[in-house]
Amino acid sequence: MRKDYRLEKRKYVIAGFLLFIALIYLVRLFDLQINDSKYKAYADNNAFLNKTVYPSRGLIYDRNGELIVFNQPAYDVMMIPRDVQQFDTLDFCNTLNLTREQFDTRLQDMKKSPGYSTYTPQVLITHLSAQDYGRLQEKLYRYPGFFIQKRILRQYNHKTAANVLGNIREVSQNDIDNDPYYQRGDYCGDLGIEKSYDTYLRGQKGVEVLIRDAHGRIQGRYQDGTLDVAPVSGRNLKLSIDLGLQQYAESLMVNKIGAVVAIQPKTGEILAMVSSPTYDPTLLVGRQRGKEYRNLVNNPYKPLFDRALMAAYPPGSTFKPGQGLILLQEGIINTGTAYPCSHGFISGGLRVGCHGHGSPLPLKPALQTSCNAFFCWGFKAMVDKRSKYGTPAEAFEVWKHHLVSMGYGYKLGVDMPSESRGFLPNAPFYDRVYGEGRWSANTIISVSIGQGEICATPLQIANVCATIANRGWFITPHVVKEIQDTVMAPEYIDKHYPTIDERWYHEVAEGMRMAVTGGTCRLTNLPDIAVAGKTGTAQNPHGRDHSAFMGFAPYEDPEIAVCVYVENAGFGATFGVPIGSLVIEKYLKGEIAPERKYLEQRMLESNTIIYSGVKKH
Repeated sequence: MRKDYRLEKRKYVIAGFLLFIALIYLVRLFDLQINDSKYKAYADNNAFLNKTVYPSRGLIYDRNGELIVFNQPAYDVMMIPRDVQQFDTLDFCNTLNLTREQFDTRLQDMKKSPGYSTYTPQVLITHLSAQDYGRLQEKLYRYPGFFIQKRILRQYNHKTAANVLGNIREVSQNDIDNDPYYQRGDYCGDLGIEKSYDTYLRGQKGVEVLIRDAHGRIQGRYQDGTLDVAPVSGRNLKLSIDLGLQQYAESLMVNKIGAVVAIQPKTGEILAMVSSPTYDPTLLVGRQRGKEYRNLVNNPYKPLFDRALMAAYPPGSTFKPGQGLILLQEGIINTGTAYPCSHGFISGGLRVGCHGHGSPLPLKPALQTSCNAFFCWGFKAMVDKRSKYGTPAEAFEVWKHHLVSMGYGYKLGVDMPSESRGFLPNAPFYDRVYGEGRWSANTIISVSIGQGEICATPLQIANVCATIANRGWFITPHVVKEIQDTVMAPEYIDKHYPTIDERWYHEVAEGMRMAVTGGTCRLTNLPDIAVAGKTGTAQNPHGRDHSAFMGFAPYEDPEIAVCVYVENAGFGATFGVPIGSLVIEKYLKGEIAPERKYLEQRMLESNTIIYSGVKKH
């Protein structure tokens, strides 16, 4: 009988097919049992409950050790959907002062949330009151699948410095995606130092491993807690903020829109940083946080907008000391160079107005009287000097480079979120506007006196003032003085030197001193404290001019540099100077002299917000 080779081949084909199927099963089993941890997690969830233990968030103190922000316990109702058994829903709702409709809505919202799983703990209700927590704790055994999760909420000893402190909020899906530390229901910093120092403040979570019985009921800690991980508390922060000075500056800015920034020149530490109008930080705590946050967002005065860091204002005449430094450094002027002022700068058909004073005059009297014409002529002499720079564009870039080195036009790097860079135009900007080679100093003369396209934040202006106070250097401004068990970053210790020689700072500082003893800043002339200052009146095309001031004291050994900016408040001497002088006096002396109480009272009671153009007053 002949052998059938076709049957022989078929046998191998069938055997190969069976081996292929077996291989698929083996690969899949390997993937399920070794590579894929999902089913292991399901099995572990049947036997164990890993309960997160949240750490205490770091405390926040002011520079003098005064406690500002601390923690209070809060409780969330958590549920593991697959473990929930039939229970008395009405009794549950009554215990927590909920309606059945509210309970059903929360349940539906929970199921729609990203990351929802029937096997893992889900947040049902946040921020239980102490009374609700007590009632639920007594009855919790009636509701299988539910448990209480202890969390930490912030509490405030003082209703001040909201823009500096920030707050905490529940994490978004974006937060979870960007940081593996976070899980649904966690809290993170939002605004202020709560945000910028969140990784220091939040600490490290702990875990309690709980064992279940065959019915899913918690029987206690697994292996008597040997596998538990204790939480690590967040690190405490000591701010550079002087709480008393912060509160005082905020009181002076009530019913005003603007900012106050005070810096310790030698260290770059921010002593006070006020954004007005401000708000009560306690509003953003607890179950009503969402509602109160919406109210603040919709407030026409924008209290969440930190004007000290984010508002880009025309610096006005506070810009002139920087201008003087550039003109001296570039050799355009010397201390004896005088320019005329015929009630302003007049060149061809162009006129920039100025108030009455002596003429001609050199740099120091020009700073003393805040002469517009002097700085217009100086700017024109530099930008149009083709023999030195070639073209106005090249001269302008040199001018801009000096300003950038002083801290204008770019973020300073303060340890707070959302800092604005202000605005400093460059030559290509004007080439686009006017055409390449078709503009000169006269075309853009307004920038010479801090108007036109120039914009700066109050923080930048205060930093320039601190640089002049130090006679030629600054340390990046910062609001955190110390981090528990941590060395401060070098950027908040190292000195920065602008492109101006030290000798010229002495000349400009002397001119600012003259402005106090016999010029536009006479209200800051304190009897026993030598103050140097510069007013600023920034033109505003949308209403009343803005009032600005920068100054430092004591003159020989400065301890404080201040910038005040009040929107729609008129001349710099009307509001900027009084508020600045009061802040300086309060910090250096601790109190306001009796003969100056009238000035303090006037600032406390005055209202410039009515001129803001916002319809709701």
